[in-house]
Amino acid sequence: MEYNRLGKSELKVSKLCFGSLTMSPLQRNLSPKEGEALLLHAFDHGVNFIDTASLYGNYHQIKGALKQWGRHKINIATKSYAYSEDTAKDSLEEALTGLETDYIDLFMLHEQESEHTLRGHGEAIDFFLRKKKEGVIKSFGISTHFVSGVQAAAEHGAVDVVHPIVNYQGLGIVDGDIREMLQAIHRAKEKDIGIFAMKPLGGGHLLSDFQKGFDYVLNLPDIDAVAVGMQTKEEVEVNAGIFSNREISRDTIKKIKAQTRTLQIADWCRGCGLCVQRCNMKALSLQEKAGAKVAVVDPERCVLCGYCGKVCPDFCIKVI
Repeated sequence: MEYNRLGKSELKVSKLCFGSLTMSPLQRNLSPKEGEALLLHAFDHGVNFIDTASLYGNYHQIKGALKQWGRHKINIATKSYAYSEDTAKDSLEEALTGLETDYIDLFMLHEQESEHTLRGHGEAIDFFLRKKKEGVIKSFGISTHFVSGVQAAAEHGAVDVVHPIVNYQGLGIVDGDIREMLQAIHRAKEKDIGIFAMKPLGGGHLLSDFQKGFDYVLNLPDIDAVAVGMQTKEEVEVNAGIFSNREISRDTIKKIKAQTRTLQIADWCRGCGLCVQRCNMKALSLQEKAGAKVAVVDPERCVLCGYCGKVCPDFCIKVI
């Protein structure tokens, strides 16, 4: 497994980052013991980097594996939507308590869009930077689905790491195409900002050609690490093999290509519209069905993040 330094940060991370959203309550909803076993299996295969978030609600799935393996051996990236000192303090405390650790390797602001959103989150950024000086946070960064978010991070001066969407079709990029995203990433890299990509398979849409998807992102010179969602030990083994340049059997390739993931909306949806408001991809809309308005998903736009499920008051939405 290849290991890289994340830009100007002190973190040396495995090229394969364990994207924990897929095992969280928003998606597969593994039990704490199942999550622990899956992560330990990933560690056994050379992974030393986990991506999570306050939104995912899965710190309880991660803490056991950290204890067993050794906290100092694993890099944890988490993120929140904090916008003030109070919300930043709360989200940091939630992470420290939930993971049962006294520091976070990389704390990010979640889904930043541009210089304007960074400015609007200035109070939270100041708090996180103070905690970085104290050693409670090792590095500060942002995650983004926007080209303008990467551009803003490159010019901000305090951002150590950016976590952007990167895949060969540019699926999930809100304000541009993959060429523009890579240009922005290159500019950030010139500022010694670490880059770890998300959604190399477009949230599952590119599974039928996963080899092309992984080859594309692994051959980009500006990418230090890639977060890949994993739900099973078999997925861990396959992905670790690909990231270590090991040959994958034909049977395994066939099985992976046959996999599908979808966003499902239950028939008890009452059309409140909160999921529509939450979706940055504009993949959800309210439509008339059987005399009532209900939420409907456009599979071409949906990147299967599952974030909409978090705001549904009736637990109608699930990625399976």
